[in-house]
Amino acid sequence: MCGIVGYVGPQRAQDVVIDGLRRLEYRGYDSAGVAVVHDGKLSVAKRSGKLANLEKVLADAPDGGLPHAHTGIGHTRWATHGPPNDVNAHPHTGGARRVALVHNGIIENFAELRQRIEADDHVFLSETDTEIAAHLVELQVQSGVDLPIAMQRVCQQLDGAFTLVAVDAQDPDRVVAARRNSPLVVGIGEGENFLGSDVAAFIEHTREALELGQDQIVILTRDEVTVTDFYGRPVEATRFHVDWDLSAAEKDGHDWFMRKEIFEQPRAVADSLIGRRGAGGLLQLDEMRLADEEIRDLDKIIVIACGTSFYAGMVAKYAIEHWTRTPVEVELASEFRYRDPIVDNTTLVVAISQSGETADTLQAIRHAKSQGARVLAICNTNGSSIPRESDAVIYTHAGPEIGVASTKGFLTQLVACYLLALYVAQVKGTRYGDEIDEIMQQLEAMPDHIETVLESADAIYELARAHVGARSVLFLGRHAGYPVALEGALKLKELAYLHAEGFAAGELKHGPIALIEEGLPVLCVVPPRGRDQLHAKMLSGIQEVRARGARTICLAEEGDQAITPYADDLIRLPQVPVLLQPLVAIIPLQLFACELATALGHDVDQPRNLAKSVTVE
Repeated sequence: MCGIVGYVGPQRAQDVVIDGLRRLEYRGYDSAGVAVVHDGKLSVAKRSGKLANLEKVLADAPDGGLPHAHTGIGHTRWATHGPPNDVNAHPHTGGARRVALVHNGIIENFAELRQRIEADDHVFLSETDTEIAAHLVELQVQSGVDLPIAMQRVCQQLDGAFTLVAVDAQDPDRVVAARRNSPLVVGIGEGENFLGSDVAAFIEHTREALELGQDQIVILTRDEVTVTDFYGRPVEATRFHVDWDLSAAEKDGHDWFMRKEIFEQPRAVADSLIGRRGAGGLLQLDEMRLADEEIRDLDKIIVIACGTSFYAGMVAKYAIEHWTRTPVEVELASEFRYRDPIVDNTTLVVAISQSGETADTLQAIRHAKSQGARVLAICNTNGSSIPRESDAVIYTHAGPEIGVASTKGFLTQLVACYLLALYVAQVKGTRYGDEIDEIMQQLEAMPDHIETVLESADAIYELARAHVGARSVLFLGRHAGYPVALEGALKLKELAYLHAEGFAAGELKHGPIALIEEGLPVLCVVPPRGRDQLHAKMLSGIQEVRARGARTICLAEEGDQAITPYADDLIRLPQVPVLLQPLVAIIPLQLFACELATALGHDVDQPRNLAKSVTVE
């Protein structure tokens, strides 16, 4: 997600803030900006693109571009609302340019708030949800309250996840910040204090820090840090000492970005669900530019994607067909346009791409559009090519993913696929409102379920290290567990460079069972009980491989005792519906692959021969 830095102290604020932003570049971003307070005025500089663009503008300006101020805030933006350009870059100011503000997260009720403010003749310059918060805070300080109280009052009006950091031109010695469901830490210095999205922002200046809790506000001066809740009640913040080096600080203490990103998945899934329901409880998607009539007229949906995104598309097929009764095909984007596909204006092509620049997928949607099909993109990157060329977009809001092997990107794509299925069901009337609401509640419970699985990480790591000598690993699944098996095998190929294959368990006896030999590890994704005969059929497949000497590692829901006699190793999963099980079942397979690759001495974040985004066909 976005990077945030704040500073109050004797050093030149511009230098401290930009240095902090540079140390947060690993988080990924598409624009950067800084604001300082000096002599009762705000000075703001911001540019789209990399931090170097902003630094060049400042270097080319007289006296370094900004006044020699001692209070400042800065931001690197990962676009959500509005494309990445100079205007949408942070910091944003109120109409009178008295308050400057930066923001990480998503303000769910921004449209309602914007409409209210515009009714009072306020003019907005950007497309962001952030600018609304800047106007609201400025209106409060203009009414005579100080900046901390202004922040309290504004936070009470906001829905969603956010970190806000603000400065007031007429209050030059303070920085005020607020946190709800979005990261923010305080760096405690001597005669100076810092704010950052994580400790990497200030680790070169101090290793003493405060961790803010939910719904808390912090007020920074040179000599004091005060923490309250959103209603001004004092809060005792937890102080800690940072003993990591800078590299580890960027990774939140983890050895790999990928491992960090695995543990970020509860937050990523929660973020991907924010703002999906309107005031009346109906589902709303990011940029749904397709009319309801167009969706009702759909005869067929084709999902196109590559790699991990393709497996998310396979799960989408199960969900869309089950909830909407609309036929779905799932196609490798690299093959789509070469087989003369049958598409017309009653076809919806769903393109899944984390980067939005995947060359195969981009060419496939262009072909689909030339045949009259509508295109909906599922993407993590605002302003990228695939969303721009699509008729509708669901952004996954996963935040930047540094590790080449996708983890939280996959989970948030799954969430987007479920949301699309429910949205089509809502428009077509194939599910009642209470049914959709029940499924949404189940989805909203998933972050806690994922957290529960992550609590068993140490046991999974031990299991992975026990298989350092394995030369081949098989994965089995049924129904929605089959794509999970394929994705688990892909992770092991990408990271551990082992032969790994995923199979539909029912296909074993049609050939793959010939691969089974004594001691071969077979990871089995066991469906939840109670859905048709899936569970019993899966147990039969497990017994078949075990009878031939395989070592079975079974992922099964809590309380499933029937699996116990057939599992050499057992990993428990929370009880969730069959269609949603991929959200929890993939977690142990990610942890297993990450730890096995680590034990083998491989570079987990940058596996050999692979690139994060494939931009050539």
